[in-house]
Amino acid sequence: MRIVLVEDNDELAEAIIDRFRGEGHAIDREADGEQASELLRYKTFDLILLDVNLPGRNGFEILRQLRLSGDHTPVMLLTARSEIDDRVVGLDAGADDYIVKPFDLRELAARCRALARRRAGESSNLFIAGNFTFDRAAKRATVDGQDVDLRQREVQLLEVMIGNIGRVLSKEEVADKLYTFEEVPTLNAVEQIMTRLRRKLEGAAFSIRTIRGLGYIASVRDE
Repeated sequence: MRIVLVEDNDELAEAIIDRFRGEGHAIDREADGEQASELLRYKTFDLILLDVNLPGRNGFEILRQLRLSGDHTPVMLLTARSEIDDRVVGLDAGADDYIVKPFDLRELAARCRALARRRAGESSNLFIAGNFTFDRAAKRATVDGQDVDLRQREVQLLEVMIGNIGRVLSKEEVADKLYTFEEVPTLNAVEQIMTRLRRKLEGAAFSIRTIRGLGYIASVRDE
């Protein structure tokens, strides 16, 4: 997933970033509410982790602006406010879920996976297509019951393509899903990762093919 974290506490932000990058996600961070609001006007993400108490503009205001603009990106509120009224305000403003500080990073990651599943219309972390399986929680893929040895970027790419079955993604769109603002990817790097992944998925019912001049498309073969 391509995630943005809006959190002004440096220590907590670093811990969250380490956790999600360790799981293979591309995650960027904003510490100021006004700057985050401006970023979200022109940039889309797969998930927004949004603190409530922020300098510049609070999380509730950012959330209301998002929803008024028609942005339906899943939002997880991070809040130190445990009062019922604040939870209700957040949910009514358009939050998909919330977690109260202090929280366990494992629970945060699990809740985020649940939001991603919900958005994709799925109820399980396990994606199955004929002889191919992928466990989003364990980051484990198998073909005919045999583990596929995947590097971190290949896992990221696999998740992106599974989440966009039947949709053509350009190389630029794929790069945007894989890399943060701090990284400088090349389209050649995307091609290399794609080539390795496709080679490792040979014989699988889930496959990715190139649409010349347009990009890539993932599909599932009928068994």
